[in-house]
Amino acid sequence: MSDIHVPPRPSLVTKILRLRRGPWENIATILIGLGVVMLMQPYSATAYAYSFITILAGTILFAIVSHFPE
Repeated sequence: MSDIHVPPRPSLVTKILRLRRGPWENIATILIGLGVVMLMQPYSATAYAYSFITILAGTILFAIVSHFPE
């Protein structure tokens, strides 16, 4: 018999939890910026209507992510 050890493949949850503060902060910042652009544009009323929700989601995500380890 062989004593070859094959480590288990990490699950999707493990891969997501392995991410650190940096990438998640970038995503949250981009989301906030997208919401601000949606708020200031004069072309689409739908984008304007969803801008507050987008900014709020980015802000909440940033507040949660700021507690992640570096």
